Amino acid sequence: MTTLLIIAVLVLVAVAIWQMTKIFELSQLKTEYAEVASERDNRYNGYLMFVFLIFIYGITIFSFWKYSKVLLPEASSAHGADYDYLMLVSFVIIFIVQTLTQALLHYFAYKYRGEKGKKALYYADNDRLEFIWTIIPVIVLAGLILWGLYSWTNIMDINDEDDPLIVELYAQQFNWTARYGGADNVLGGANVRRIDIDKANVLGLDEADPNAADDVIVKELHLPVGRKVNFKFRSQDVLHSAYMPHFRAQMNCVPGMTTEFSFTPITTTEQIRQNPDVIDKVKRTNKIRAERAANGEPNSDPWEYDYVLICNKICGKSHYNMQMKIIVETEEEYNQWMAEQQTFQQTMASMQ
Repeated sequence: MTTLLIIAVLVLVAVAIWQMTKIFELSQLKTEYAEVASERDNRYNGYLMFVFLIFIYGITIFSFWKYSKVLLPEASSAHGADYDYLMLVSFVIIFIVQTLTQALLHYFAYKYRGEKGKKALYYADNDRLEFIWTIIPVIVLAGLILWGLYSWTNIMDINDEDDPLIVELYAQQFNWTARYGGADNVLGGANVRRIDIDKANVLGLDEADPNAADDVIVKELHLPVGRKVNFKFRSQDVLHSAYMPHFRAQMNCVPGMTTEFSFTPITTTEQIRQNPDVIDKVKRTNKIRAERAANGEPNSDPWEYDYVLICNKICGKSHYNMQMKIIVETEEEYNQWMAEQQTFQQTMASMQ
């Protein structure tokens, strides 16, 4: 890839130098001819349009071949398949339209190039053509928008059906904190004004609220597979965005208010690690890390594939490092992990 970029830069530099020489040559011409393109110039420009057309098609095909392996694996949430299908249809339509329109654009640029004795014919208007190129995009875009709104409505149908797990994700520069409702699955009241680091009340929970006593505060997000999860998002400082790419889920975390999102994880961490695409990605990554380790470079330990929560809004100088590991496991494994965690009441008691 580095070699390709170097070649591209050298080609662009050569083109720039060539253009500068052409400008110098034109500057030596008489004023009355300096800005007049000859038939030869028009013919060459027409050929160059075809060359550029081949280039953009070629780079598109190359990108699909080269970089499709870095795409995310299939969605690990119940709604993810619908989301991916909508995205696929949108990209197919865009690709078809782009292919046709670019081909016509570059063909007509050559066909109707300037030639001696040829004059351009001006059309004041053409109602039929204007109707066609207006109504077709309107129908296609309206269909995609309505489909998108329908999908979004289904995804955002946050309710208490199916006994959802209640989890709060708390954002602050530059880390995430997760809070579970505990045994009663009800989150206690919280406010940033109640934050007291000395008393380990890092999320500003209301100590007088009985629902807060059994809340569990952790730095690693565990989710039981097959169970609906209702997420509540808060931010302590600036606008953040909780992005869980493997689950096709994202929601803004806005200071002063609580936002919500809901999804059902359908693939455990262990299952996603058995995905052939994931296995190949891990092998390629660890090969690179092994080469770095051989050169004594840091951060080159073997890597294991995990779900991750990241911030998708630029929130400050350490935005890139704002992430949290997500573990999707069986209900039994989740219950065992939860039983090992301290409640808010226990944590407060240990600080006294």
